Amino acid sequence: MRFVDEAVIKVEAGSGGNGCMSFRREKAVPFGGPDGGDGGRGGSIFVEADPGANTLVDYRYTRQFRAQRGQGGMGAQCTGRSAEDIVLRVPVGTTILDEDTDEVLGDLVEPFQRIMVAKGGDGGQGNINFKSSTNRAPRKTTSGFPGEARQLRLELKVLADVGLLGLPNAGKSTFIRAVSAAKPKVADYPFTTLVPNLGVVDVDRHRSFVMADIPGLIPGASEGAGLGIRFLKHLARTRFLLHLVDVAPYDNSDPVENVQAIAAELAKFSPTLASLPRWLVLNKIDQVPEDLRDELCDEMVRRLGWTGPVFRTSGLTGENAKSVCYKLMDAIEEQREYEAENPELAEKEAEKRRLVEEEGREKIRQLAEKRKAARRAAQEAGEALEDDWNEDDYDVDFEYRP
Repeated sequence: MRFVDEAVIKVEAGSGGNGCMSFRREKAVPFGGPDGGDGGRGGSIFVEADPGANTLVDYRYTRQFRAQRGQGGMGAQCTGRSAEDIVLRVPVGTTILDEDTDEVLGDLVEPFQRIMVAKGGDGGQGNINFKSSTNRAPRKTTSGFPGEARQLRLELKVLADVGLLGLPNAGKSTFIRAVSAAKPKVADYPFTTLVPNLGVVDVDRHRSFVMADIPGLIPGASEGAGLGIRFLKHLARTRFLLHLVDVAPYDNSDPVENVQAIAAELAKFSPTLASLPRWLVLNKIDQVPEDLRDELCDEMVRRLGWTGPVFRTSGLTGENAKSVCYKLMDAIEEQREYEAENPELAEKEAEKRRLVEEEGREKIRQLAEKRKAARRAAQEAGEALEDDWNEDDYDVDFEYRP
């Protein structure tokens, strides 16, 4: 199944049925009278969170959805039949926005949560509604009201408690394989993950959390370089960020500079995202001789001026990987308890997540406008501008292994 985390669709609710103009002629009623019924209601369009879905690929190829209009009214005061509603099912974690106004219509974060995105039109009135003492044979009816039409943008953000971030080949995929049942691709040669991977980390009986591995970031990711700008938004709903750094990079780069580069990209993309709790994981420690590990790690922490939690792990051998998960589980449960006891804190955390999404959305919008301006300038100059961001390049498999 292809992983698609954005889609633009057009929805159009059904119009209401027209009112009927009719007069009755009955044996026992010598003067008859109006008996035209009202039109039926047009079909509405809803969006519902489906826990069994994990991608928006269904809306990549079918982009228009139109509900039926209501049936017209009939004689004998019969109201027309209302049209059936349409329910569009999307993965949990999908945000629905109005493409024209950027208004957030809904955020589906609970299974089977449903919102109306286009309301069907009401039916028109039949001539029976216009009968009066001075107008006993009205020939007036009203047409059905048109249904709402909208251009929607669907944005999927994975729901995870912990997000892994770091440069490509920092060992994120190997780490998530070591602590969960997720099976992202790993190999003994340099390459980068192309799609987020989710894994459920079981710490103890009835104690677990969800970890997300997003594609590796590179310098300039916040400006559209690499895959970062496309998948940084998936960190918006995480509680903690686990920053993995390769202590012995294959390209002989400086691990400290690598950490600082990623921190800078986070701040450029979203200052609120950069303020989330971030733990440092000095990964691939098995590649450093034991007698040099303490000196190397202490020097890195000193140069970074790091004051938060620091761990030394090896995703390949599993060294200290479980201990990191236990610490994360304790911190997550503690934060959940605080939020349950303090509604104001819970609202503050929810507001922080909304800010991350808004800042990320604004950054993506600015980059899109920048690309359009560059493309227009190139066209005016008679030059062809190569598009370095093709959505089809990212339609790859999405794995979720509980």
